[in-house]
Amino acid sequence: MDMISLVIQLASGALGGNLAGSLLKNLSLGFLGNTLAGLVGGGLGGQILGSLLGVSTGVPGALDVASILGQLAGGGVGGGAVMAVVGLLRNMLAK
Repeated sequence: MDMISLVIQLASGALGGNLAGSLLKNLSLGFLGNTLAGLVGGGLGGQILGSLLGVSTGVPGALDVASILGQLAGGGVGGGAVMAVVGLLRNMLAK
């Protein structure tokens, strides 16, 4: 895996976590919590989507539009999903 792919996945995960936190106010973990959960989800989501769908990262150092879009989608969705799950677990344990 090349570092550019990982950076794209982590950045889109952080954005996805914060977007999900702003849409799901009752599950929000605050800015820092949403960002951290998004980073974790972005890294995991990008890797899982890449392996399941066979999204190639191409030649290391060379970026194509399809791989960038796949990394953005996987990272963003993974970041939002992990933030929502962590927020839900936090709310369940607080009761």
